[in-house]
Order: sequence, then C-alpha cells, then structure tokens
Amino acid sequence: MSKAICPRCGREFEYDSIKDMPTFPFCRERCRLIDLGNWFEERYRIHEPVDEEYGDTLDKGNDN
Repeated sequence: MSKAICPRCGREFEYDSIKDMPTFPFCRERCRLIDLGNWFEERYRIHEPVDEEYGDTLDKGNDN
C-alpha cells in the first residue's frame, strides 16, 4: 500500500494502485472537482514568460 498527500486539501491517503483510483492525485472526487474548477476560473496561472521562438509560432498559427 502506498501513501500520498492530496494537493488540494493536504490530507494523507493510501492507495493500492493508481489505476484503481480515478481521482489520483486527489484524495476524493470533491478535491478533484474543486481543482478543475480553479483551472476553469483561471485561478491558476503559469507565470513563465513565453520564449520568443514559441511566441512566433503562436502568431503564425500552424502553417508548419
């Protein structure tokens, strides 16, 4: 049996296999849905600047 800590609520939980736990890495469905809602509401952001090479491809679209 393995142990993990839920990234949403901080609760420690045990699991036998990740395949048997559809909410992994969250301890339960509620924590998974709260986290998903935070992404939809744009409460999480990646604060890395986009490098110039990648930014150029965004402006041009997928013409490659």
